Amino acid sequence: MGEHKLGEHSTPKPARRVSAVVVPLLGLIAVVVGVIVAWNGMSDQIGWFAYAPLSDSVFVGDNGSFVSKGTQLGLAVAGVGLLVLAFWAGLAVGRRR
Repeated sequence: MGEHKLGEHSTPKPARRVSAVVVPLLGLIAVVVGVIVAWNGMSDQIGWFAYAPLSDSVFVGDNGSFVSKGTQLGLAVAGVGLLVLAFWAGLAVGRRR
């Protein structure tokens, strides 16, 4: 009746409590920073282009993408932040069981 097993209702370690707050916070910060960088990178790509058959120069695009490097970087950072949040959520759900 009064026995207490080690695995039951033990208080979480301080490191686990800190990681339960820090990891999702870092993931959320990465998502917000990535979205801001991607949003700011989109504004410099608005424009138009024209066909110039008589020019002697060869047009070389930006690695064949329609998105600027800043937008690509911002989307990558936001993606990493989302992956961190997904990993943390899976870990939290797994610990409950």
